[in-house]
Formats: sequence, structure tokens, C-alpha cells
Amino acid sequence: MIVVYTGDGKGKTSAAIGQILRALGHGLRVACAQFMKRDGVAGEQRFLSMHLGEDFRVGGLGFFRDSQDRTRHREAALATLAWATSKISAGLDVMVMDEILYALGAGVVEQDELQDVLKRAREQGTHLVLTGRGLPDWLGQEADLVTEMHTAKHPFNQGQGALKGIDF
Repeated sequence: MIVVYTGDGKGKTSAAIGQILRALGHGLRVACAQFMKRDGVAGEQRFLSMHLGEDFRVGGLGFFRDSQDRTRHREAALATLAWATSKISAGLDVMVMDEILYALGAGVVEQDELQDVLKRAREQGTHLVLTGRGLPDWLGQEADLVTEMHTAKHPFNQGQGALKGIDF
């Protein structure tokens, strides 16, 4: 199954981590790759590192703001994609690819590269959980389940900064 958590609202990564907990609770083998996020920033990274060990990878360089950094971001994304593909090939039950849609939208992962991962996961019987903003139509059609997060209200809109433990 291909599951996508997308939209402009908060909670995409949190929903994917909920999927990790559910799968682990059933004894499934799970891995998680974070694209675009830097290591040591988000609270979930400590937890996932402790509980998934070698099956967790933070492969990003942070926000992609400058086109001059495209090559570095692409190299990091491709290395993370290769890592995820190797885990899928090793007989994984569930692979979470957090912020893969951000990487796709930024052009550091290309459509055909992600389509190859989807194909391999289907062949191996690995469930994929993909997160990020900007779900392309082709992926929405390919996915089995799409949940779109919408912001009804967020303190950020009133000037509140991100809160440790809540937003990151």
C-alpha cells in the first residue's frame, strides 16, 4: 500500500510516526528516511534513532533556499533514496519517506526516481508512507490512501514562532 500524508497543515510527519508505532506494535520491520531535514533538529529524530537504530536515516541538509545549493541537496537526497531502496530490497515491511514530496517539488528527487522506488516497493510487498506538501497528480493517482492536512488555525499566523516539542 502507498500512503500519502500531504497538505499545508501541520501533522504530516506526526501521522507517519503514528504509522511507525502501529507497525512496530504488530512486529513489522520498519525503516524511516527523512529527506530535506537536518539531523539533530526535530524531537522525533532522537526517538526514531533510539527505536529504529540503523533503520532510521536523516538524509537532508535543511531547508532548500538557494538554487546554488541544488547539487548538494540533490546528492543528499539521492543518497537517502538509495538507502531507502536498499532497505526495501532487504525485505522491509514498511518504509516511511518523510518530506519526500518536498524533495520532489524542489527537484532534488525526480519523478522517475520516485516511481522506481514505488515499483520496487510494490514488487517487494513493502508499504510506503510518503509525506510532504505539494502532492503531484501522478502520485495522487498512484497512491492507495491520501490524507490531506489543512490548517484551520495556527498560532504562527498570529506571530507565534515554532514551539519545541510541538512544531519540531
